[in-house]
Amino acid sequence: MSLNREPSPLAPGPKGVSLAVFAVALLVVAGIAVAGTAVYYATRTTAPAGSLTVTDDLGRTVTVPRDPARVVVLSPSIMDSMYRLGLRSHVVGVDCYAPAFGGLTADYSSDQIALWNLSQSMCVQIAPTLNAEALLNDSAQLVLASTIVSVADVEEISTTYGIPVVMLQPPTLSGIEIDVTLLGTIFGVGTAASQLNAELQVGLASAASLQANLTDNGTPFPTVLVTYSTDENGYWTFGPGTFGESLIELASATSISANSTLPYPELAGETVLIANPDYLVYGTGFGLNLTSYQSAPFWSDLSATQDGHAIGLDSNFLTEPDPTMILEGLPALIAVFHPSGST
Repeated sequence: MSLNREPSPLAPGPKGVSLAVFAVALLVVAGIAVAGTAVYYATRTTAPAGSLTVTDDLGRTVTVPRDPARVVVLSPSIMDSMYRLGLRSHVVGVDCYAPAFGGLTADYSSDQIALWNLSQSMCVQIAPTLNAEALLNDSAQLVLASTIVSVADVEEISTTYGIPVVMLQPPTLSGIEIDVTLLGTIFGVGTAASQLNAELQVGLASAASLQANLTDNGTPFPTVLVTYSTDENGYWTFGPGTFGESLIELASATSISANSTLPYPELAGETVLIANPDYLVYGTGFGLNLTSYQSAPFWSDLSATQDGHAIGLDSNFLTEPDPTMILEGLPALIAVFHPSGST
């Protein structure tokens, strides 16, 4: 789970960092939002030889080298796609937080670190400030980033250091497929991208089929709260236009924050108590567990907690818009909300 630092439909934040820090960080780069619909990549004939020009998820036009050998990945969600596409050998650096905020383990779980063969030596610090020297030491030819990297830092990387930056931050689950296609184009692994997208389409089709069955049977969708962190004030969750809301909708549920005016609101305890959702799903890992959430306001008064409908799921299933969200997170949520299937 990564922290995004602008108030737009992006992912929430590093799992080891307090939400107070998160809330402040969200305000740092206000002003540029992810487009409401996913942006498709485009190859331009004006690109220099050995390069191509693409349009990223923020609508930015970026000229990148073809199949770059040295890539810095500044987001666990992008690292997930790179690994699944067989591109781990291209990655020479990954995002980290300052040691006081957890370093590598603030954004990557122990399972991810082991599976993707990540090490502290690969760290490129992005918070509380960007360590641009690490990018230069890595001789990066391309940076792939989500909005855990601020717009100001992206401009510095691109303009000051001349390293192209492609922002991959899909606002919906269907946008994940588009980003997989874009990576396949940049790295010349179109076949692998098509195969991965075929798997993702099966997962999405299965969810859509369940939703159609529920609708045909007149089965109401449960009301839910999906929270990735809490504090003494309330519950951090997903609002309209975010991939998190898209995930909840595809799992055939109705979020109690669907009408929020913010993409990543903190719902006050009183608000959650009044809504009294049928299910409460909370993100675990990175120091968060049931005990962390039980101190949230009105936790013990909610029907979901009293009825055994408060369920912990791996934070990475809920907060990283990547293939794992579709292949593992979506089925996990469906199993919680619809334990009896379509009936």
